[in-house]
Amino acid sequence: MIVNIDGGFLEPGDARIPVTDGSFLFGDTLFETFKAREKKILFPAEHLDRLELSADLLGFPFDRKRIESALERTAQRLNRPVSRLRLTLTRGSFTGLEFPPAKAGRFVLIATPTEEPDTAERLQGVSCVFAPNRRVNPLSHLPQLKHGNYADCLYAMAYARKQGAREALFVTENDNVIEAATSNLFIACGKTLKTPPAGDLVLPGIMRRQVMNAAADLGLECREETISRKDLLAADEVFLTNSLVDVLPVTRIENQAVGGGRIWQSLLQQLEKTIDRQMQ
Repeated sequence: MIVNIDGGFLEPGDARIPVTDGSFLFGDTLFETFKAREKKILFPAEHLDRLELSADLLGFPFDRKRIESALERTAQRLNRPVSRLRLTLTRGSFTGLEFPPAKAGRFVLIATPTEEPDTAERLQGVSCVFAPNRRVNPLSHLPQLKHGNYADCLYAMAYARKQGAREALFVTENDNVIEAATSNLFIACGKTLKTPPAGDLVLPGIMRRQVMNAAADLGLECREETISRKDLLAADEVFLTNSLVDVLPVTRIENQAVGGGRIWQSLLQQLEKTIDRQMQ
């Protein structure tokens, strides 16, 4: 594990955040999860653009140049084929309920080894269940952000694991499926892709956008539209996307076989071309 707090590297056992920090007191943080191959962080600008927008909307301190420097220096210390990097912003220590001054803000960057799904896992596909709880937006007057209030996703993922599933799918009160606990959702109907519109409850995922771009490059139609539970179960193909797994097919939902198509393979191949350009 590599730990960097406010630009300085620390041994994991020595890394500390005060108990007065807003991250501990209120869960008041913003975060991004990056993937790196070797020493190269993938799509860093896109992640930081989203984080900067979120920080601006919520008034979080955000020193982009300083954070970019910390990311670059951390990347040089990576020594595994694939790594996961978690960047967390906090406002710093509170003395009451008023926001601390901007200069009190902190960022924490943690890098750990991870693994990507292998070809066999993708070909087999993964199973999902429907989450027993609802997806919430703690800042309902704003678009869905990567905010530290993550209890709904943690609860849904714990439920999925108990069921032996890879992911939990959130369903609205109108029986529409919006996204998974840690992933965006796509379905294919024929050669048309559909994904729920980003907004109040659906995060505008970085890999979601890259897959939409890949679809355009391949001449595939991709629509942002509502997906009902019935649409999901009848789709020719179902897959998940996030920055760590890229594209991951779903072949079972609540023990019912679904999908089976192979458009995801073409999308993944196109995506790898984009990643290869970044690796150069």
